[in-house]
Amino acid sequence: MNVKAKLQNLMDTQYSRPAGVLGWFIGEKMIRQHKPETLWTIENLQLQKNERILEIGCGAGFAMKLIASSNGSYSVTGLDVSETLLQSAALRNKKAIRQKQMSLVHGRVEEMPFPDEEFTAVFSIHSVYFWEDLSKSLKEIERVLSPGGTALITLCDGKDGEDWTTIKKMIQGELLPIMEQLKFTDLRVLEGPVSRGYHTVAVCGVKSSSQ
Repeated sequence: MNVKAKLQNLMDTQYSRPAGVLGWFIGEKMIRQHKPETLWTIENLQLQKNERILEIGCGAGFAMKLIASSNGSYSVTGLDVSETLLQSAALRNKKAIRQKQMSLVHGRVEEMPFPDEEFTAVFSIHSVYFWEDLSKSLKEIERVLSPGGTALITLCDGKDGEDWTTIKKMIQGELLPIMEQLKFTDLRVLEGPVSRGYHTVAVCGVKSSSQ
């Protein structure tokens, strides 16, 4: 493997599981890069007071900080595979953690360490690309979501006007059908902002109350 390939492999690994000083830097970089779609995602959650919210792939904790600092009396939990980013999130959210408004958990979306129906809203921003088993991950999201709760998965499906066919096929051929099988209702693909040329969308659904 040449030097360029080694560097590319390192960066790919860091974006999926950031670690060390480079991982910390990438976490802060992602906050700056993803701010438009982060704000848009939170807005589309349409949170009500006293909701219990889970972010999958919480990274350095910027979205959770925005939610916790609003006036909704929310309980916020962040899940991430990167211990480095969880440390960054803990520093960024010291007050909310100290006040027991927020908790951070090291773990994988495929096997989440939470009770059934623990959360009223579950969301993720740019983490679905790294889920190892999409079907298992969505089943876990359905399991930890309370009836009537919202799941919202934000991702990019193109750049500079060019569609990413693989991502679009994943949305239409996997994400939406699996969520339909899990009896999510009001399934939609929301059109989001263009950020740095990247086109943002979100797959949104509500867990059925009749299960």
